[in-house]
Amino acid sequence: MRLHKITAFDGLDTRKLMDVYRESNTGNIDYFYPEMTDRPLALQKVEQRFLDFIKTDFFPKEGNEYCILEEEGIWVSALRLYRIEEQLYYIEALETHPEFRKKGCASRLLNSVIEDLKQQGSFKLCDCVGKRNTASINTHRKCGFEIVPGQAYDYIRKEPDEDCCGMQYIFEK
Repeated sequence: MRLHKITAFDGLDTRKLMDVYRESNTGNIDYFYPEMTDRPLALQKVEQRFLDFIKTDFFPKEGNEYCILEEEGIWVSALRLYRIEEQLYYIEALETHPEFRKKGCASRLLNSVIEDLKQQGSFKLCDCVGKRNTASINTHRKCGFEIVPGQAYDYIRKEPDEDCCGMQYIFEK
């Protein structure tokens, strides 16, 4: 198992990353390109849109990292880690390659990120998880996250999210 912490677009193997997100990207075809009947072409467009976002919006912000778990040369799980402010981090887009689900990959990735952050001192790590996504909620809880009472807060959109559970992990050194 190897944790990659990537801080620049040119450090990504975009094909391996898109393989992790293939199922979500396929699901986004109807949202972004409902008029397209050529599904493979529509998937390419969704993937390009995703990669453009990472290149122009995500990586230019200081402190942001793509965290990727690699096992035997395959990228099996990934997440975007935003540094919101000193000691406050936010997770987005935690995903596991469909062929590696239910094998603990997301837990290993989250635990690796947590252990890495602990080396830097105290921190708070937050996430918004869909209320119906029990697998992700359980994975977060298994890794030590707690559900935040009240409404979830999306630190990227800077607004509450009523469809999600707020999750947080707090480490005091």
